[in-house]
Amino acid sequence: MQQRQLGPFSVSAIGLGCMNISHAYGTPISESEAERLLLAALDAGVTHFDNAALYGFGTSEMLLGKFLSKHRAKFTLASKCGMSGVANAEGVKVRVIDGRPATLKATCEESLRRMQTDVIDLYYLHRWDKQVPIEDSVGALADLVKEGKIRSIGLSEVSAPTLRRAHAVHPIAALQTEYSLWTRNPEIAVLQACRELGVSFVAFSPVARGFLCGPLDVGSLEPKDIRRAMPRFSPENHAKNQALLPPFNAIAAEVGCTPSQLAMAWLLHQGPDILPIPGTRSVDHLLEDVGAVNVQLSAEVLARLDALINQQTVHGARYNAQGSSEVDTEAYA
Repeated sequence: MQQRQLGPFSVSAIGLGCMNISHAYGTPISESEAERLLLAALDAGVTHFDNAALYGFGTSEMLLGKFLSKHRAKFTLASKCGMSGVANAEGVKVRVIDGRPATLKATCEESLRRMQTDVIDLYYLHRWDKQVPIEDSVGALADLVKEGKIRSIGLSEVSAPTLRRAHAVHPIAALQTEYSLWTRNPEIAVLQACRELGVSFVAFSPVARGFLCGPLDVGSLEPKDIRRAMPRFSPENHAKNQALLPPFNAIAAEVGCTPSQLAMAWLLHQGPDILPIPGTRSVDHLLEDVGAVNVQLSAEVLARLDALINQQTVHGARYNAQGSSEVDTEAYA
């Protein structure tokens, strides 16, 4: 497995995003399936595992701790705070964004227990709570660094100006946001800001939330699948976007790889500071994803891909109005 730099850590060029295990895409997988997936990733050379307190309201962190804690020295552990589950009046957990220093520190303690570790290598602010100055939230994370509970600080879904404000408080090791052929928002400003500041860039949803993996029947998505609320997966927009797939798949066949490997290889070719973290529930898909490190793309193929799938050829916004209000990323007009 090729290596790339994630802040102060050398990790596998392709990591594993742990959200799919128990969150966002319908019915969670079983514990035994989670164990097979996590151990298969480790066996395949993956040394970058990305988790969050939000995922399954702690379940993904618990499963990682249960099955990987004995292998803790073999990988770099990332997780996130600032967005987690809080019980409402009916006792049902709902997602809440809370960046207050006391909340972030309490969440860290809970995550350390769930993942059965003494320290989290890279700890992200999952969402910037716009009711709390970014300086205050990052200051709390800086305290956790001093206390030895986390080793470095990351930010998720923030803009270039917010990154600069945060970096002035404490060095930011990594910034994470969605980046793929069909989500080019980082190219507006934040990717360049990361490079100016020496911040690693972690790309989630590198295969466009499954769109670039192959045929996807949006009508068969489970009721709680988050894609149901995403404009690009509405029946009207999805039908238009599907026109992009035949020429994309033809390029993959020409290159000699699968469509998902082509999507990931395009990302890897955007710069040595880009670290994709695909998520999956399938060991076969995991091994397919990891194989993207061996796909070489010519400048001519890269140019064809750029022209085929970009912010002008994709139909629908990245998030709906609610999701857009919760992030701080730059967006195309």
